[in-house]
Amino acid sequence: MSETSRHAVGFEPCAPHRSEEPMLREDTVQEMLARLARGEGVKTIARELGVDRKTVKRWRRLGQWRPRQGRTRLRSLDPYRDRLAQRGPEVGWNAVVLHRELQGLGFTGGVQQVRRMIRPWRAEVRWAQVATVRYETGPGEQAQVDFGQLRIWLGERSERVHLFVLTLGYSRRLWVRAYPHERLSALLDGHERAFRHFGGVPLTCLYDNPRTLVLGRREREVHWHPVFHDFARYYGVTPRACQPYRARTKGKVESGVKYVKRNALAGRRFVSWDALNTWLEEWMATVADQRVHGTTHERPIERFARETLTPLGARVPYRYEQEHVRRVPADALVAIRAARYSVPVQYVGTTVTVQETAAHYEIFAGSVCIARHPKAPRHAVVMERTHYHGLLRPGGPASSVGPPQWDPTYQPVGEVMVRDLARYAAVAESRGGA
Repeated sequence: MSETSRHAVGFEPCAPHRSEEPMLREDTVQEMLARLARGEGVKTIARELGVDRKTVKRWRRLGQWRPRQGRTRLRSLDPYRDRLAQRGPEVGWNAVVLHRELQGLGFTGGVQQVRRMIRPWRAEVRWAQVATVRYETGPGEQAQVDFGQLRIWLGERSERVHLFVLTLGYSRRLWVRAYPHERLSALLDGHERAFRHFGGVPLTCLYDNPRTLVLGRREREVHWHPVFHDFARYYGVTPRACQPYRARTKGKVESGVKYVKRNALAGRRFVSWDALNTWLEEWMATVADQRVHGTTHERPIERFARETLTPLGARVPYRYEQEHVRRVPADALVAIRAARYSVPVQYVGTTVTVQETAAHYEIFAGSVCIARHPKAPRHAVVMERTHYHGLLRPGGPASSVGPPQWDPTYQPVGEVMVRDLARYAAVAESRGGA
């Protein structure tokens, strides 16, 4: 029977409703509803659109197109879904480990089923590791602090320089200074100089969990180094540490570190540390403060006028001291951190106290400061000539000591007579003849 004869006798397809419905697109349903609204018959619409009359009646009852809701199929792994969500982060979403543990709980499926179920969770973790949300702070609210490392030529030597960078979150104005290390003394000195440079302090400072400052965590509470905690309290700053492995939350200062390396120090050479830091101060004032920032589209020095930092007032600089007790050896060189520093020789054999500041060692005998030296590299020997007064003379110490003058057994014999050597020769010959 041909297709034409089928329509002539009113033959209609008898395809099942559920197998036909998913094939209907939204535009087909909309046309069906429009023709029903015009008064066309169900039978005519079904014949011309090639659908079952029950389908036409069903969409007439619904009144609008709706996507078909598929039936939920229970999988063998579904009873363990909550278990996977809880255990997954603890094992790094390792499907093999999770599958082995589920087998112990009665799961009989394969590891591929586990992989398929945890795939969305693993993807979410990857997004969280890569993506971040820009967080802008108000005036005076936050500063971000970090160190950057770079090798620079100082004179004839290539030195590893540690760049302390503090960036104000609102204005993006930064402070940078170079140090030979990242110890606590350098951190405190960098903060002190930055606060003095800006004339005030922010409410909070954000750090990337440096071991110098963060001694540990307990119940999500950061255990700060006691000296640094005292320093922060002295200036009224609240220190905050980034969440572990989330250092991107201090992106402002990280961008500042890159900016210093690529703009201020690219291809530069300096005669000394002092020359390096002098240039950095000049660069901050003439370049970093004056450029138009790529995010704020303002000059940091102009935006800084709206920073509401807490003024320093009459607060004197914080005094960081770390004391060491030493006994002065015979060479008058006191050992401090693998280097040796001189003191006046009259203190040989006595006990002295060494007070460590950010850049110097001050050596005290009681309450009297007997020596002050800038910090030197390991194994260096720092001597001040005035400390050896009375010993360092031409000819050495022995040349300044004359013969004993009051020896009771010593009897002078007067002057020695000077005779011609020929007379001694004649005497010798006469005795030989005899």
